Amino acid sequence: MKLEVSVPELVEVFKEIQKQPEQIFEMIRLDVREIVGDYITAMMGAELTCFLGREPYVHGTGDINHRNGSYGRNFTLKGIGKVAVKVPRDRKGEFTTRVIPRSKQYEKEISRDLSLMFLTGISTRSLSMISKRLIGRRISHTQISTANADLTEAVEKWRMRDLSKEFIKYLFVDGVNFRMRMCGSIELVPVLVAIGVTEQGHKLVLGMQSGDKESASNWREFFKDLKSRGLDSQTVILGIMDGLSGLETVFKEEFSQSKVQRCTVHVDRNVLAKVPRKLKKTVAADLRSIFYAPSKEMALEHFDLFTEKWGKDIPSAVNCLERSIDSCLTFFDFPENEWISLRTTNIIERLNKEFKRRTKPMEIVAGEHACYRLLAFISLKMELHWRSNPVGKVHKNLPFFKELAYDKFTQKS
Repeated sequence: MKLEVSVPELVEVFKEIQKQPEQIFEMIRLDVREIVGDYITAMMGAELTCFLGREPYVHGTGDINHRNGSYGRNFTLKGIGKVAVKVPRDRKGEFTTRVIPRSKQYEKEISRDLSLMFLTGISTRSLSMISKRLIGRRISHTQISTANADLTEAVEKWRMRDLSKEFIKYLFVDGVNFRMRMCGSIELVPVLVAIGVTEQGHKLVLGMQSGDKESASNWREFFKDLKSRGLDSQTVILGIMDGLSGLETVFKEEFSQSKVQRCTVHVDRNVLAKVPRKLKKTVAADLRSIFYAPSKEMALEHFDLFTEKWGKDIPSAVNCLERSIDSCLTFFDFPENEWISLRTTNIIERLNKEFKRRTKPMEIVAGEHACYRLLAFISLKMELHWRSNPVGKVHKNLPFFKELAYDKFTQKS
């Protein structure tokens, strides 16, 4: 059959295209989808030929299987959209095509892309709303949740990975709460998190595990789990944490070679909570003179002055500081260029803040596995950022390095 188009017809077509130029792209997409559908149909036909062992219309002898027509179905491909195909059948019902998975309506790459978009911050319902525009067909939010569940195995492998090859010298530990759906109700579930610092200063998320962050026994089990996965307790020489109940004692027992640094920010808040409003600004300045002193000796001198100055007016605040002062000044025993990182739990607080930022739009996390999937993705993303910011290394954006880079590598003309 020969297709002929007259000049006036072509003129009309191009007039329409000039009015709406995007129509030509829609025409191209329709043609591509039709060609791809025919191609996949032909592949499945060839697959059936191999299965039967003979070409179409070739007769066999004896009790042999035969072709039995086909049935239509739709399948969605990444970058192409929904295509119509014809799946061939055999008379005995023994043939199953491997070209298109029987129970799938779209290819696996689409599932991965949807999972990635979910992990980066788009909710399942929002993805469901825009899926028609993105891939050419609407996918329900339950299907997107199912696609995310496929990541569980990979996340568990990462979460429970071997740590024997990681030589960790510092350990930042903290807990963060999430609202989770568990057993038909909404519960506030804490997740314990540990960040390790290697000998080269690189930061790694070593573990995350649900458990009561106020429970010393839960922390003990968490530390035992890290050691069972290969973490060498003898190489850990410092643990940085806030004042959670029983945590310091358990940490020292599980990591016998390690010292403890209590977060100075948390201690600062605890002390100021016992100070009258009109004195807070002055007391805060005195606390900074202790925690940011140039040496441990100077810090202790400032502490003595603080005790003498405020012991009579705000004894409860002074007593609060006295109970924590030794743990607060441990960072002075380590290299000076690392003090800024070891003085507080800011490193792990920043990670927890990112956890909260990502889960805030969801309000409720759909169970423990769903929580781990999100946290694993955020952790890996943070580790990429940390690569350029190791503990104890001078930031390359400081004025000295800017001038050095300008003098050596920048054209001045």
